Amino acid sequence: MRVIAQIPHATLGITLFSWNQKYLLKFEMGNLEQTYKIHELDTAGEAEVRAIAENPDFIAKVQARFEAMQQAWSEAFA
Repeated sequence: MRVIAQIPHATLGITLFSWNQKYLLKFEMGNLEQTYKIHELDTAGEAEVRAIAENPDFIAKVQARFEAMQQAWSEAFA
């Protein structure tokens, strides 16, 4: 697996990888992570995947998913 880019963001760790003819777009927040796999043939290339990673609407959905994941995790230990 090869790191292509670290994409700056105020609250999330965002890393773009290349692996096995796929782009992996990994978001991290605390001890949680989300990874999206995009086949290289399904995109116009790295620039398109970076644009997705920097899209404010997509980022808002990723953050909402992290909140739901954290709530589920907390409830599991309640």
